[in-house]
Amino acid sequence: MAATESPASGGTGGLLAVADGDNLLRSWVLASRGKQAAAAVASFGYRLGENLLALRSQLLAQAWRPGAYVHFSIHEPKRRWISAAPFADRVVHHALCGVIEPRFERSFIGDSYANRVGKGTHRAVDRLQQFARLHRYVLRLDVRQHFPSIDHAILKDLLWRRIPEPGIRDLIRHIVASGDGIHAEQVPAAFFDGDDLLAQCRPRGLPIGNLTSQFWSNCFLDPLDQFVKRTLRCGPYLRYVDDFALFHDDKVVLREWGVAVQDFLARRLRLRVHDNTAQVQACAAGIPWLGFVVYPDHQRVKSRKVVAATRRLRASHAAWQRGDISFGEFDATVQGWINHVGQADTWGLRRHVLGGLALDGCWLGK
Repeated sequence: MAATESPASGGTGGLLAVADGDNLLRSWVLASRGKQAAAAVASFGYRLGENLLALRSQLLAQAWRPGAYVHFSIHEPKRRWISAAPFADRVVHHALCGVIEPRFERSFIGDSYANRVGKGTHRAVDRLQQFARLHRYVLRLDVRQHFPSIDHAILKDLLWRRIPEPGIRDLIRHIVASGDGIHAEQVPAAFFDGDDLLAQCRPRGLPIGNLTSQFWSNCFLDPLDQFVKRTLRCGPYLRYVDDFALFHDDKVVLREWGVAVQDFLARRLRLRVHDNTAQVQACAAGIPWLGFVVYPDHQRVKSRKVVAATRRLRASHAAWQRGDISFGEFDATVQGWINHVGQADTWGLRRHVLGGLALDGCWLGK
């Protein structure tokens, strides 16, 4: 890991690790994984050595700047404004995270499951079920407009605690600043206790779609994780991005914790939770969690997820029938869905959905 830069280094010492040739090559492999057929990826790879050397030169000269995003919205399960960075920028994102992520990873709690090696959705669902088997009640909360609401000043303050190098800080500043205003039309200004009118000018928001945004989301909410674990002393707690759950056998304790968590989020991180989810409920009633409804002894897929998956599979099937995509691409879509819902008790569901496409005999035995 790079040491703190001296003034004589010109601020580039920390960037040597980011711009290292092996690191950039590894970052290209990660950024292009599963996307080799995309025009931008293929074009970059056609002159790979030349493009990686250009990135290295720009980074070391502190001349690299984020390119323009391509914006689009998706509507499953709820509307999200996605910002896709140019492919070369994605290589830089991987190169940066490859250097700084280990510094933060070792301090994250074990029960934070998003965008971390060896974690993921299915492990988060299984862990929630473990807690549901051991405790009577759960308090499930989720942050309102999480990525659009991430405050730049607070984020950088958290990052600088483990990133002393001026060169890397400067690189981060440019990436963070590229998200300012992206969500302005979708998310109104937020005010908290003690704010004046200038508070609406605070830069905030990270592009949904950047690898850096996913990683920095964990950094931003790590103080919440530490508060719940250390101050509230809640052992049975887990988080996946902006969804989190606390367990206890006493409803009163959970309600008190809920008030404390919401106060901490507002005071420390300038965040709020959705009021309709901040309710204590019995674990036996089933816990909505990451597209599943989790019970102590079984799991079900949410009905809206079934509807969306059926629509997506039918569209993919029609595209294959027309010759717009290969069978391999169609098969990958089906297998991806089967692997996801196979987490729950879904034999009958899979037979129903795939049977509607006359496909059940092809895949149900896999």
